[in-house]
Amino acid sequence: MNKTLSFSLIVPVYNRPDEVQELLESLSQQTDKAFEVLIIEDGSSIPCKSVCEKFSDKINIIYHFKANSGPGPSRNFGMEKANGNYFIIFDSDCLIPPHYIANVRKALTTDYVDCFGGPDAAHASFSNTQKSINYVMTSFFTTGGIRGGNEALGKFQPRSFNMGISKAVFETVGGYGKIHPGEDPDLSFRIWIAGYKTKLIKDAFVYHKRRIDLRKFSKQVYKFGVVRVILNKWHPGTSKITYWFPTLFSLGFIVLIINGMSIPIFGFLACAYVLLLFADCLIKTKSLSIALGAVMAAFIQFYSYGWGFLKAQWIINVLKKDERKALPEFFFK
Repeated sequence: MNKTLSFSLIVPVYNRPDEVQELLESLSQQTDKAFEVLIIEDGSSIPCKSVCEKFSDKINIIYHFKANSGPGPSRNFGMEKANGNYFIIFDSDCLIPPHYIANVRKALTTDYVDCFGGPDAAHASFSNTQKSINYVMTSFFTTGGIRGGNEALGKFQPRSFNMGISKAVFETVGGYGKIHPGEDPDLSFRIWIAGYKTKLIKDAFVYHKRRIDLRKFSKQVYKFGVVRVILNKWHPGTSKITYWFPTLFSLGFIVLIINGMSIPIFGFLACAYVLLLFADCLIKTKSLSIALGAVMAAFIQFYSYGWGFLKAQWIINVLKKDERKALPEFFFK
């Protein structure tokens, strides 16, 4: 299908002027500058308007300030205001490689699809903790590689830090919902239901900054575990047994500790997994510090996600409570 592509880049932001500065700097260095950028200030108390003005002579940038409503509705607001026929969504904490727009244009011109996603990577400037977390979030051995560019696990689910959708898709499905986090897989599921396809563009990667410390990372993945149960309820055909793995891994490891590794085969498998994780990260990053941090981050990810998933299972599927009433912190009004 031949399409004349006009790109509108949508970036919601909340109190992140420093991140916007870095993002816009990276966008100003694109080899293909045929795009507009819409910065959607989501009720920030520390606005980034002055930052945007500094780049007005380098890129076509449009600044909007609106009342706080969360990232999903803010992205919808941006798409409603956009002039393009294809929307690319970034988070404010991303850095965009110089050939990103050119790579997307080439991929969509060659094999058009109404929705795509791209992988994320760790920039050289990121801290070792951020690089450890990035490894854990993208590795095949921790997440199946679903955020790192693995499309072998079925239909690819784009993530909203690096996601493109056509104007036609937006008008058909209505954009993002008010759940957060989880608004991006929810959108992907509704896109599939509407009959559109999604795909991974491997060359359309971004450098996505991770949570700056492990405590914030733990809180983030706990939320991922909770919303997965909500999404399973909303879209029952998408539920997978693999979503239980972090919970089962965490419970099994606790049992091993309590029993003093009295079940040799389980203890052997646990140690083998840790060594595999450590070795793979060490080979890929060539850093002992990052590899050690990755092991710690992996256990935090499994435990926090698993606990959130188990807690939500109890609330929603056992107690039969309404998710919006029982878990209001996951929904914007």
